Parts: sequence; C-alpha cells; structure tokens
Amino acid sequence: MNSTRFTERNKEEIDRKWWEIGDYFRRNSLWMLMYCTGCCAIELPPAMTSVYDMERLGMGPMATPRQADVLLVTGYLSLKTLRRLIYTYEQMSEPKYVVGFGSCTINGGIYHDSHAVINRLDQYIPVDVYVAGCMPNTESVMNGFVDLMDLMKSKKADGWKRYHTNYEWYRENQIAALGEVKVHDEFHE
Repeated sequence: MNSTRFTERNKEEIDRKWWEIGDYFRRNSLWMLMYCTGCCAIELPPAMTSVYDMERLGMGPMATPRQADVLLVTGYLSLKTLRRLIYTYEQMSEPKYVVGFGSCTINGGIYHDSHAVINRLDQYIPVDVYVAGCMPNTESVMNGFVDLMDLMKSKKADGWKRYHTNYEWYRENQIAALGEVKVHDEFHE
C-alpha cells in the first residue's frame, strides 16, 4: 500500500515538473494571432523591428488561430467583427491568452456611444492583459507582453480556464449582443 502511494506521489511530481517545463517554453515562445481591428495595430510593426525586436522574447506572428497562443485585439470591435472574434478565439488551442490594445477594448474608447461597437471586450471573451492608451506607445505594448509572461509564470493568466468555468455567462453576453453567435457565410454553413 505504501509503494502505491509513493508511486502516485512520484507520478504527480513528475507531471508537475513536465508542466513547469512546458510553461517555461510556452511563455518564451508566444505565437500571436493579430486581430487588427483599429488604429492600435499601427504599434505592432515598430515592436517587431530592430529597436524593440519582439523575436528576442520568442514572440512571432502566426497565420491561423490553430497555430497561435495569443490573440491580440488591437482596437474597437463592431458587432459584426465580434462574431468572428469569438469564432476565432474558440478555434485556438489551449492554453490561450488574449491581449486587448487601447481604450476601445477596455471601455469603447471614442466609440463608446456607438450602437454598433462593443464597449468591453471582457464581457464576451476573457482578457488576460490590457494595454491602455489611445494609441498605446510601443513601450507600453512591450510592457504588456512582459506582463503577460509574468502572469503566465505565476499561473495567473488563466482566461481560458475562466472561459470554461463561466461559459454560460459569456455565452449569455454574446447572445445578448449578437442574437446568435453562429457565423453564417459560405465557409461555415
């Protein structure tokens, strides 16, 4: 009986160590899907060039949601775009993280009173890090990514877990804004 308990304890310890190794590599190779919906996207090219060089932090752009770890939402979201964003977020593999750029993702920004723009992104999908500003400068963008890596290291970047736990709440907000979340076009029918 003691050998069984010892074996279970060893297995848990080995699993924990492998998870920690995976976490190390995961936070040092962030693959980003850039969902460029507004003017904050203009801050991404300077962050990728030689002055700031995002690649030295192991960060690079990806072409599809299934390859990406981080979803960057860079500006305001119309209701039409929100449906596609939710669809994109749900295609990403776990663990996945969301970074919201600019005041538009936080409170609607200059479009806060528009009937066609959402005011708070975190009502529809979980946001792990916000980069404040209208437009945030490149240093703020880089600091946002460093904050995300710190949250990953301390295991506090858990938006994807919150999405599962509070799925009904997120789905209610999505349906209240969109009517239905399903995408209707020639690719999704």
